Amino acid sequence: MMLLCILAVLAASISPTLTAPAPETTRTCRKLPGDSDWPSDASWDSLNRTVGGRLIKGVPVAQSCYGPQADEITCSTLQNNWGLVNPFLSDPVNVVSPYFGNNSCNPFVGLANNSLSSCELGNMASYAINVSNAETAVAGIKFARENNIRLVVKNTGHDYLGGSAGKGALALWTHNLKEVTIMTNYSSSVYSGPAVKIGAGVQFVDLYNITAKNGLRVVGGSCPTVGAAGGWRLNGGHGPLASSYGLGADNSLEFEVVTVDGKKLTASPQENSDLYWALSGGGAGTYAVVISAIVKAHKDGPVAGSTLTFPNIYGNSFWVAVEAWMKHLLVLDTIPGFASEALITKDTFSIVIATLPNGTETTMKEALAPFYQTLSQLNITAVINETAVQKNYLEHYDTYIGEGTPFTRNLTVGGRLIPRSLVHDTSRLSQLTETFRDIVASENTVLYLLGYNVSNKRVGLPTGFNSVTPAWRDSLFLINIATPASNDAGWSTMSSDMSLMNRWQDKLRTLTPGGGAYINEGTYNDPQWKIDYFGGTYDRLRTIKRKYDPEFVLYVHPGVGSDEYEEQPDGHLCKV
Repeated sequence: MMLLCILAVLAASISPTLTAPAPETTRTCRKLPGDSDWPSDASWDSLNRTVGGRLIKGVPVAQSCYGPQADEITCSTLQNNWGLVNPFLSDPVNVVSPYFGNNSCNPFVGLANNSLSSCELGNMASYAINVSNAETAVAGIKFARENNIRLVVKNTGHDYLGGSAGKGALALWTHNLKEVTIMTNYSSSVYSGPAVKIGAGVQFVDLYNITAKNGLRVVGGSCPTVGAAGGWRLNGGHGPLASSYGLGADNSLEFEVVTVDGKKLTASPQENSDLYWALSGGGAGTYAVVISAIVKAHKDGPVAGSTLTFPNIYGNSFWVAVEAWMKHLLVLDTIPGFASEALITKDTFSIVIATLPNGTETTMKEALAPFYQTLSQLNITAVINETAVQKNYLEHYDTYIGEGTPFTRNLTVGGRLIPRSLVHDTSRLSQLTETFRDIVASENTVLYLLGYNVSNKRVGLPTGFNSVTPAWRDSLFLINIATPASNDAGWSTMSSDMSLMNRWQDKLRTLTPGGGAYINEGTYNDPQWKIDYFGGTYDRLRTIKRKYDPEFVLYVHPGVGSDEYEEQPDGHLCKV
């Protein structure tokens, strides 16, 4: 995701499998700390011994800023990094989004108010297991089921939907499953060629470097610290190479998973194919715990890149140019491999990165020439206009994206997939442009237009091969909306920003009837989440969820079947 910045293969076979899950009706609510039957300290100690001392008690990320033991130096460092993802990458329970802690542990509050003795975990997990292999994951699943507590899966904490959070939960922390294995001659009935096996904790910052050293490139996200085998991939996964090779889910060949009944399975088009289908775009942390994945790798080579920026000092001509860019995306859509990520603010329009694998400076400039001509006719002068060829994808990525955009903590995100049919419709396109004007007029709000062609024809996969929402296949570009708040913003500000984001999404939904959105970059409280995030795949996904996890040991919202449970005001998760 352009606006968000974000790595052990398991040895040994699984321990004896657990008994089959109990019927859904046998348990009403998950237990919380303070309940009479919450696991005792002795029970947690026993679990810790079972997993080899890998149990970690959850601590609020800003605890060092509160109470008599507050550390001013540590707290100051945290305050300085609060706008970065760093505090959350290696934390076993905390996630970046404040919506799931109600901003209850803000480092800007503690030292300023000595009467506050501590901050709270809020909706973060109470404990985490540092997963080292399948056995430790099974032990965590078994403990959660036997004690009727919530279970979540966490890697880096790049989580704006709360899927890795849960009050009173036990988190399976997969962040340290970092083994990468290059497979030069992978072969199956659906693909033969280079591939790479990645542990559930591998991040793109490492994967891009490893594959480049082996003369390969892989489809991955724009943010380097995002996990390559987690929610990015399981929810679809886009990035600059999507127009060349498809979404992350389209490049998934196999998953090594542990199911909630303790079985270690391989999910592929040939083996447990229904589970493979669901894991390839149908939601993260929902059907099974992913331990590793095998994904396609592609021969590396030169990549043409380009960037362009012009300021919003031209009155209405600025917005005429923005609309012209959207029209030109229809042309770029026909060029195999061409992808772009553009940024619109109230002050500027920028093509942050244009990507054309195996292209030249000439072919890149030819592709963009009609847009250049439009700018000239509008008397718009670009303040940046650069085109170059990098020797491989890693160099291209580092040139244009590098460490990514430093929005993390107090950020509200939303978006919509825009179909080709809308841009062909002059009336609706005009309305979309006006909506853009309204959105960026809001303080600090920015728009990203991510132009990819991931149609079934371009990707080379039959319709319905995986569970990626069909709206992706019809889309010309993805809109990301980002509203960053100040580091010390309170809950009222964040809540207001979320309400406004949902209103903008309502406007975009009206312009794109029957369309959809990308779940990783949507809102957690989208009232039409089933349609927006899953489209026509939902019913089949619910059947698969029922098969592999009938009692919702794994629960995420918004996730398949999540409306059958409800989080109570006190944090209890209860069957509806």
